[in-house]
Amino acid sequence: MLRNYLKVALRNLWRSKGFTAINIIGLAAGLGVCLLIVLYVIDERSYDRYNDKAGRIYRISADIYFNNTSFQNAVTPKLLGPTLVSTYPRFLQMARLHNPSDILIKKGNDRILEHHQIFADSTIFKVFSFPFIAGDPNTALNDPHSIVIDESAARRYFNGTDVVGRTLETGSDNTILKVTGVIRDMPEQSHFHFSFIRPLRDTYNDDGSWLSNNYYTYVLVRPGTSPAEVQKAVDATINTNVGGELQQLLHASIDDLNKTGGHFRYPIMALTDIHLNSHLSGELEPNSNALYIYIFSVIAGLILLIACVNFMNLSTARSASRAKEVGIRKVAGSTQRHLIVQFLTESMLLSLFSLILALGIAVLLLPLFNNLAAKQLHPGMLFSMRFLPILVALALLVGCIAGSYPAFYLSSFQPIKVLKGKMAAGMKSSMLRSVLVVGQFVISIGLIVCTIVIYRQLNYIRNKEIGFNRDQVLVVHGTGDLGMEGVATFRKELLSLGGISDVTITSDLPTVGGGQYDAEGWFRDASLDAKKVLVMTTLFVDDHYVPTLGMQMVKGRNFNLAQFPTDSSAIIINEAAARLLAVKDPVGVTLWRPWNQSFQPKPFRVIGVVKNFNYNSMKDQIGPLILDLDNNSGSVAARFNTNDIFGLVRQVESKFHGIKEGIPFNYTFMDDDFNKLYHTEQQRGQIFITFAIFAIFIACLGLFGLVTYAAEQRMKEISIRKVLGARIGGIVGLLSRDFALLITIAALIAFPLAWWLMHGWLQTFAYRTGITWWIFLVAGATALAIALLTVSIQTIRAAVANPIKSLRSE
Repeated sequence: MLRNYLKVALRNLWRSKGFTAINIIGLAAGLGVCLLIVLYVIDERSYDRYNDKAGRIYRISADIYFNNTSFQNAVTPKLLGPTLVSTYPRFLQMARLHNPSDILIKKGNDRILEHHQIFADSTIFKVFSFPFIAGDPNTALNDPHSIVIDESAARRYFNGTDVVGRTLETGSDNTILKVTGVIRDMPEQSHFHFSFIRPLRDTYNDDGSWLSNNYYTYVLVRPGTSPAEVQKAVDATINTNVGGELQQLLHASIDDLNKTGGHFRYPIMALTDIHLNSHLSGELEPNSNALYIYIFSVIAGLILLIACVNFMNLSTARSASRAKEVGIRKVAGSTQRHLIVQFLTESMLLSLFSLILALGIAVLLLPLFNNLAAKQLHPGMLFSMRFLPILVALALLVGCIAGSYPAFYLSSFQPIKVLKGKMAAGMKSSMLRSVLVVGQFVISIGLIVCTIVIYRQLNYIRNKEIGFNRDQVLVVHGTGDLGMEGVATFRKELLSLGGISDVTITSDLPTVGGGQYDAEGWFRDASLDAKKVLVMTTLFVDDHYVPTLGMQMVKGRNFNLAQFPTDSSAIIINEAAARLLAVKDPVGVTLWRPWNQSFQPKPFRVIGVVKNFNYNSMKDQIGPLILDLDNNSGSVAARFNTNDIFGLVRQVESKFHGIKEGIPFNYTFMDDDFNKLYHTEQQRGQIFITFAIFAIFIACLGLFGLVTYAAEQRMKEISIRKVLGARIGGIVGLLSRDFALLITIAALIAFPLAWWLMHGWLQTFAYRTGITWWIFLVAGATALAIALLTVSIQTIRAAVANPIKSLRSE
């Protein structure tokens, strides 16, 4: 019986080649895009799950709020992890990471700048699953000046992995590091990646204050320990230890803070949730966003739905041509169940053929998608045993959804009516088909609106006035390796070049990202009263920072050590900080800051107010900020004014190497650095736009098929109208009118839905563009134009056909 169903289905599909081709192409395009999105979602949801104990690892972060100022960062006090493990038996291990930074390594006569160094507890290998190729994970970081490197680094520097006992020499301070272990490269699906891991003792050591947050803390708990139990232990530890220091140094308890609306919290987050759900300052690497996973999943579903609707529309539109077949089969003894199985078999075959083509489309598009999404998805994933159930389920789902209504609709025809010719209504009679067409274009028009809004927001971010001039600024990185005197000499050498107007020495540039800046507590008086503390971002800069970056002073003046030696204890605040101080004129106000390990207060006088500038993501409001005059030689930024940019870069490189030979010259342009801050948003926007275009293409493909059959059914009507003198334009308008009405209805439904979705999305940005009326006009007109163009292609063909061919049998 099944063989007969398959044979008949194949014959029917072959007989209607145009119908089959349109359906297969439409379904394949929808399935192909859907497969790419499924791969993307699976990849995004797999982060950090390579760890054997991933379900029992938590990261602790800081959430501190004082007097309308806040600090939300992925770091904690130094002592938090060890205290939890020693106090609570349910905490098996902890690992702290500190000071993620670059490392300069000598290789022969060259010095190579590496970007993935971290200092960590030796227990890092007991918490995380980093397989060792060589060395002992239990002792690898026990000794000072030891280092564990990954496989790629081992091959880069030693041409092999059996390198335990070999040494690396740092190029900055000539420290000899002994290789004590080699690990596999960290998987791509990890929220951090480090190639060089050194003992925590090798980095600078703070005083261990509970009010100082500088360490990334991860804890491993016993099986069966609930997140609530972990959080309760963390809260108790913080209340006991932080509360004591607050009382001693700031003369206030945690309860006092709570009464004034403040808080000192350290929330936990499961390791596997970090990549999609953590968006704190100081993240080890930029994370993704669970919202986009839901958005892309919905888009995949909508694209697949559009493809299925196309199948349903085309199948029911062909009802007139298959009505007699159904009537004869019923007269010959076929039951409705047999007919339903027959039509579902056809849809399943179509779905299977489409899936095969979709796999080819997905493989061909995967390199482009990887480039667009900055992923490393492999074609082999599509054919893996893990993915096979998804493919089978997808084919069955699409076949059932697409074929269910046509199967029940066609099998319900009454043979007497059919054989008497009373079932020729075809295209014009189906209200459901009109509803489906409207549904398709609701999705398409909504996606067009969303695409325009997303493009405008991304363009707004690129071009918004941000409070500093990021154009024509060359940033030289790694200048700290020149030493303080070397950096000062380098600055003088740069100013001697004709194309450079000013130079600032600091690594706290506004294109670094807010998570890399220090947030410190500043006080209104020397009492260091917790009720008067203000947590503000602090940038350590020199006296050329403001003019080099083109910032504007709105009150007071810039630093000037040459004329005012007392500026060594002066600060500049931004407008947000001035509002926070709530004084008529903040210039001259003195703020105090704990200065040393004994928490002694040191006064700093406000000498000026700089216009607000974006130093964080535009998803955040500009917060209170302080510019502190201090040594910070990690980078040098030079403003230039020349058309010969490459010539200038060569001159700067020559000056750089003239100060100290062998140090790699690493530079960027500030406008590129700024764009990198929003690279993730740009990528997601491009992905969304690409998927939207696919959805519109598939909708138009279905519309093309519908118009083809509508024109065939009305061919005699068109021929009679031509004989009676109708023009081609009039005939095209006649056939287009029904579709134009459906698209207009779709637009009226899509507009409020799209506005609601995009309004919610824009709320995630502190600085955003608006949703103006013309966006809806353009979206509706675009959808209508695309649809009418699609309709016109077929209707013109029908209208110019020779009427004799269709009327000769009458």
